[in-house]
Amino acid sequence: MKKLYFLLVLSIVISCKKEEEKKPSLSKKPIPAIILTDERKVTIDTAAINKFKSETLQQFYTASENTTVWGNLKKRTFVLTQLENSEALGLNPEDYNIVQLKKFESKIGSLSDTDLAAYDLQLTYNFEKYLNHIYKGKLDPKKIYGNWDIEQKTFDINNVLIKGFNNNKLDSVVENIQPKTQIYKELLKALEIINNFPEDDIKLIEGVTKLTLNDTNSALVTIKKRLIYWNDMPKKDTLNKIYDQKTFEAVKKFQERHGLAADGVIGVGTISALNYSKEKRKEQIIANLERWRWYPSELEENYFIINIPDYSLNVVENQDTTLVRNVAVGTNKRRTPVITSKLRTVVFNPTWTVPPTILKEDVVPAMKRNRNYLAKKNITIYDSAGKVVEPAAWNENKPNRYRYVQSPGYNNSLGVMKIMFPNHYSVYLHDTNHRNIFGRNNRSLSSGCVRVENPLELAQHILDEEGTWPKDRIDTIIASKKTTSVKINKKYALYQWYWTAWSKKNQLLFRADVYDLDSGLYALLRN
Repeated sequence: MKKLYFLLVLSIVISCKKEEEKKPSLSKKPIPAIILTDERKVTIDTAAINKFKSETLQQFYTASENTTVWGNLKKRTFVLTQLENSEALGLNPEDYNIVQLKKFESKIGSLSDTDLAAYDLQLTYNFEKYLNHIYKGKLDPKKIYGNWDIEQKTFDINNVLIKGFNNNKLDSVVENIQPKTQIYKELLKALEIINNFPEDDIKLIEGVTKLTLNDTNSALVTIKKRLIYWNDMPKKDTLNKIYDQKTFEAVKKFQERHGLAADGVIGVGTISALNYSKEKRKEQIIANLERWRWYPSELEENYFIINIPDYSLNVVENQDTTLVRNVAVGTNKRRTPVITSKLRTVVFNPTWTVPPTILKEDVVPAMKRNRNYLAKKNITIYDSAGKVVEPAAWNENKPNRYRYVQSPGYNNSLGVMKIMFPNHYSVYLHDTNHRNIFGRNNRSLSSGCVRVENPLELAQHILDEEGTWPKDRIDTIIASKKTTSVKINKKYALYQWYWTAWSKKNQLLFRADVYDLDSGLYALLRN
């Protein structure tokens, strides 16, 4: 028994050790010591450091042995300039106590030891806050939104900051930790462009629902002023009430920049976009800059990137866009989630199981009106034992006890193909049985998944890396109506993201904020 007891205890100990080994290490790299210069420095009281309730601040001053570090004028000037000019990155200088810092700096020669220590702490605390903001954003998206599935970025700030400090390369720190993606750079350029526009004092366009070429309306004077303001129309114009050809061409240019149907018809959507002020567009750009700081700083070698408000999917391989597709996304009520994931599988001839939301809001009401509703859509009802339930035997008072499965085929709700990727929202990319929707301008139409135009070409593109998936092979599978899953061997990341503003070739580009996220995010940023 003693031997048995000993073996039991030993096995538990070994098991615990294995469990401990599985836990991820939370330790960071050792923080290097701060190299101090010969300028005036004083000791900082530990209580003064602890008042900030910042672990990284405590670690920073441990590395300097609780001594002030910002005695060098050049380094101080760099930090102050960065914080004061943070508006150029869409940030708010007030977040970094810049007024107080400049007051300290103006009296630097006469500061007492206590005030010098206070200034040093404020400089470090606010510069670390600034670096965090430009690396991963001011806000945490998972605390704001319930349908964002992107990894939170981690930042070993003291290692980065102290190395830059010691090597006199603080400018490189600021440059290197910002997102490397092209859209982020285009957003910074967009902010620069819009800041160069004059003040916007043009009145709103009101009382107009539709104007076409050669119409006459007094609102056209204001419309022309707006087109001139945004550089879509030459500044030399008579500003009359006639919708002439020159204005028509300017309207089409404006519509194209805003992702609207470029037909020259001035309708509700065009009026709404024209009525955005300079300040509102600037706020939109700043909100988008924040979002792009939440996303990974660098993208994978091969990826799908979906811009939800632009209804577009781009396949990028080795920094080259190899395929572009129109997509349809979720409605405002049933939003497409923001996701970063990896493509895993192409499924040809998929079945479709009715999800809970659609069951509750669409299927059950329809079935109560007409018991043959599901049969007409080729959907079979199954009970918990997997047996087929006839529509007449369906219990309308307990609809959740059944499973509702649509058979494969051209008219299946998912069409003839879907692409799967891990996520927490049970969404995927797929074909559709409503293939005419891609000609529409507003494609916020789905129940959360992303519908893709010409999906079989997309499937062949990602599967046929070695010439083993020609079109006729895919066509044969589709014709069989047999559900077939194929692993995607080439590594593709999926970025299903949301941005409504950017720039290209010095032109501002905007999209409708289909989920009404921009103004709320900006308000939180400036709170």
